[in-house]
Amino acid sequence: MVEVTVTPQSSLADRPAQIRVRGLSPAQLVTLRASLTDEQGERFQSRAFFRANEAGEVDPGLHAALGGSYTGVWPMGLFWFLQPDTLYRRLVKRDVAGSPFLVRLEVFNGPCLLTGPQDQPLASCEAERWYVGPGVQRVPIREGRVRGALFLPP
Repeated sequence: MVEVTVTPQSSLADRPAQIRVRGLSPAQLVTLRASLTDEQGERFQSRAFFRANEAGEVDPGLHAALGGSYTGVWPMGLFWFLQPDTLYRRLVKRDVAGSPFLVRLEVFNGPCLLTGPQDQPLASCEAERWYVGPGVQRVPIREGRVRGALFLPP
């Protein structure tokens, strides 16, 4: 039984998270894909190809990506290399205090450049990436032509 996990499942966006895949065959080639839909309905995704170790596990923090959105060992690569499906879109979080980005992580058998509705992942999970910690207060700033926000810790 293939399983993909992210630890911690809910964290601040600038904090590291560990992604692990277990239950694969030794030396199995898989695609790990991260995707999210922003507040405007735009979809962003990244993918990386990995070969499972002799225990049937993949850990992007220890194992090098063989291709995809990046190559090499990047523990947070799937989060950092998210690209828009529509050209010239930027990933921007507008409601930083009200809701997190929900990042869906999926594992596919073999290298998958394009996935359609017929392609079923071997396993999947979701990670919450928050931009404001619990109890942080957001104070809007308007002074002359200056606009901004002050974030006060609890």
